[in-house]
Amino acid sequence: MAEHQDGTRAAYDGIVELYASMFADRLETQPFARAMIGTFAELVRATGNLRTADAGCGPGHLTAMLRDLGLDAFGFDLSPRMIDHARRAHPGLRFDEARMETLPVEDRALGGVLAHYSMIHTPPGELPALLAEQARALARGGLLLVSFFATDAAEPVRFDHKVTPAYSWPVDRFAELLAAAGLTPFARLVHDPRSERGFLDAHLLARLEPDPGAGAAGAGYSRTSE
Repeated sequence: MAEHQDGTRAAYDGIVELYASMFADRLETQPFARAMIGTFAELVRATGNLRTADAGCGPGHLTAMLRDLGLDAFGFDLSPRMIDHARRAHPGLRFDEARMETLPVEDRALGGVLAHYSMIHTPPGELPALLAEQARALARGGLLLVSFFATDAAEPVRFDHKVTPAYSWPVDRFAELLAAAGLTPFARLVHDPRSERGFLDAHLLARLEPDPGAGAAGAGYSRTSE
């Protein structure tokens, strides 16, 4: 796991300013993704637990969007230079360097986790553990919105992403992995962005089902050092 993460970190560290300039306003031309994030935020607000992690936040633009949608959002990313940029660009928000496999939050702490194309570089064999970690951090009733490149192939497809190698996924297979992690997928949106690679864009919403025998979980945030 460490080898591919080291490569991903180095790749994103090297393109921070270019990446930020390309993606800061990208959702203005992506109505489907924007609508799914808005729906996610509305459902998280309805849980009463506003603490939301932008997992793999990059330059922090979506963390700011979540804040503007009424959530108590913070971001974390594998790339220290992305975190430095996010802190400068959004000084009123909290950003920390962390890995998605070891989230810097307590068990059952969050009302929501947003993973916007931040799992695409994870090799298929490592994705179940990564999803299980998101489930660990979610409070009962909490929501995960994960966006990724989708394929009509029967298996995940490795491709040469412009930054570092990535994977597209069959949507049903990805939903099965969410279910295996203890989450309930309940909404999906798949659309054709006219990608030059021929992939679809996919967005899956999943919930950690409430435990009828337990009370509401308290929200918490703990910081870990890398």
